[in-house]
Amino acid sequence: MKALICGLGQDGSYLAKLLLEKGYEVIGTSRDAMITSFANLDRLNIRRDVQTVSMAINDFRSVLSVVKRHGPDEIYNLAGQTSVGLSFEQPVEAMESIAEGTLNMLEVIRFVDRPVRFYNAGSSECFGDTEGVTANEQSPFSQRSPYAVAKASAHWLVRNYRESHGLFGCTGILFNHESPLRPERFVTQKIVRAAARIGGGSRKTLKLGNVNIRRDWGWAPEYVEAMWRILKQERPDDFIIATGRTESLEYFVSRTFAFFGLNWRDHVQLEESLFRPSDIGTSSGNPAKAKDQLGWSAKVDVDVVIDKMCEAT
Repeated sequence: MKALICGLGQDGSYLAKLLLEKGYEVIGTSRDAMITSFANLDRLNIRRDVQTVSMAINDFRSVLSVVKRHGPDEIYNLAGQTSVGLSFEQPVEAMESIAEGTLNMLEVIRFVDRPVRFYNAGSSECFGDTEGVTANEQSPFSQRSPYAVAKASAHWLVRNYRESHGLFGCTGILFNHESPLRPERFVTQKIVRAAARIGGGSRKTLKLGNVNIRRDWGWAPEYVEAMWRILKQERPDDFIIATGRTESLEYFVSRTFAFFGLNWRDHVQLEESLFRPSDIGTSSGNPAKAKDQLGWSAKVDVDVVIDKMCEAT
């Protein structure tokens, strides 16, 4: 089997490792593979095993060239803008890299007319604030950021191509999932590294926005297995991938600082300027369908996620 992974960030790198272990030939893309460091592949000791190529997902000809040249059996679309906060500053880039990029992938698959299985990285952000109701695959979308709007567009494009053109296209609607490969611009890694520095003697205060938000935090290496299982189904479908447990960001902060023997209230400053223009209060997902149909369920909860990230710092 040959897999093309578009985007080698946190998820793409863990997915590459998983697929290599399963005997796949893995090709990974970056906008410019000549200058990209692929540091995550190095951290996982798989840099030499992954063939890396340049591909701009928002350029149809670039996508077509790569797919025709390598002829993958499976394509995992994990590329595009990954930051909700950044999407408020760069909404056009969010739409182009996520929605237009997904459309290019779908059109290329239709054009080459090969039995390619396509995985699309969806997002729990599409549901907006679940407000105490646990979202399932039939829950309506209520996007509250340009990122979420783009992800919702990609989701419906995949479903349309599946129903209209018979493509084997699936979307994994993943709730928050973390690991040591997260860059520090993500709040979880920002918290972990700040706590580690302060625990090591730094006197610098950590500045955060709304710590009352509630999220379902899972472990990224487990979530990429769900991606693989989604493409192994007899029929294409969409699945929510989550742990089923929701905690506040304050809980995440408190437990992280406690790992380093600290009281977070002594080292954290809350600033309203860091609040998002339209934040989501609670994001809660029901992974029952994934358990029933994929045989997948999360084994690592938020407490272990925190411990693993802190130990790796």
